[in-house]
Amino acid sequence: MMTEGQKKPFNVREIRDEFPALRQQIYGKNLIYFDNGATSQKPQVVLDAIGRYYSKDNANIHRGVHHLSQKATTEYEESRKIIQQYINARKLEEVIFTKGTTDGINLVASSFGELLSAGDEIIISAMEHHSNIVPWQMLCERKNLKLRVIPINKKGEIIMEEYEKLLSTKTKLVAVTHISNTLGTINPVKEMAQKAHAVGARILIDGAQSIQHLPIDVLELECDFFVFSGHKVFGPTGIGVLYGKEDLLDRMPPYQGGGDMIAKVTFEKTTYNELPFKFEAGTPHIAGGICLGEAIRFLSSMDIQAAMKHEKDLADYAQHLLDTFEGMQIIGEAKKKTSVVSFVMEGIHPFDIGTLLDKQGIAVRTGHHCTQPLMDFFNIPGTVRASFAFYNTRQEVEYFIEAFEKSINMLK
Repeated sequence: MMTEGQKKPFNVREIRDEFPALRQQIYGKNLIYFDNGATSQKPQVVLDAIGRYYSKDNANIHRGVHHLSQKATTEYEESRKIIQQYINARKLEEVIFTKGTTDGINLVASSFGELLSAGDEIIISAMEHHSNIVPWQMLCERKNLKLRVIPINKKGEIIMEEYEKLLSTKTKLVAVTHISNTLGTINPVKEMAQKAHAVGARILIDGAQSIQHLPIDVLELECDFFVFSGHKVFGPTGIGVLYGKEDLLDRMPPYQGGGDMIAKVTFEKTTYNELPFKFEAGTPHIAGGICLGEAIRFLSSMDIQAAMKHEKDLADYAQHLLDTFEGMQIIGEAKKKTSVVSFVMEGIHPFDIGTLLDKQGIAVRTGHHCTQPLMDFFNIPGTVRASFAFYNTRQEVEYFIEAFEKSINMLK
């Protein structure tokens, strides 16, 4: 990783030049991509790495003695090292490659879940993505556990006093999003981890929306598990990471069988491989793993604090301008939030707004954002969500507001 002194000065114009997708036109209009909460665009270095792997370095990894296999293995494991350093995991063995955040959560639910007993409790929050709800519901049904939900207030903030009331010696795991994909709320996950540990519970942090916006230090966060997806952090789809504390991962049984997760197989007994391979069954997404390393390397070269400020300024600017429209309701006004603005317009369906914005070259997300219980809490069918990245600009926000005004005038 680059040291602070080696990081490039933050320059949004120079950064945009690294992302070829941003140079295209949609319906004859310059693309304005405000759907970064769903997936991010990819820098040229990641695109080059994908092409290089498949055109020159394509080989299966870990057991081949030939040159291409050795080279691919080295690059794949170097990526693991880059990620370990970026999130400040103590050991390389604590970085498990997965298919993404959902896969990582399901791995923990399946494997850590085997350590739980009937009557144990799991706590989640009311703002969770379905991927951090459904696996725990399935586990609770399978093991006769109880799922408890931390309520939130109308600003979209976890009510910490209620969280404390839910914690008990029966609590075995807290699973909470670091940043809400719908609201942009930044949750106090370190404080939540400390309170969970005080009753002997473990904590999983869903970092799908935080890894690309905040500096992540798993030791500082005091988390037991941390999961994220490559495609949200400027890397490929189909690849992600589960960080887990070594002592926990050692105790957990394998999630799937076959491939690299074995040490020795006989018809009488199979001996499982050591970490991290114990949880990496089958042929991995080799290109994805290598290119995720390139994406993290790219992110590491940036002044992340300057990028955070830029993204927050964009979100604040957009929300300020949207607030001037009569009938506007901003969904999610937490004191601590990041670069997401979700809103509804009185009398107009979010889908209609999103469709007209698309015709003007603007990509936003409309719907329930895989947070249906959250929509029920606010008594709305869905929202329009504009989610920003460091490559977006104030000029794009201003054009978005102009296009939004034109759209609602057409729909009234």
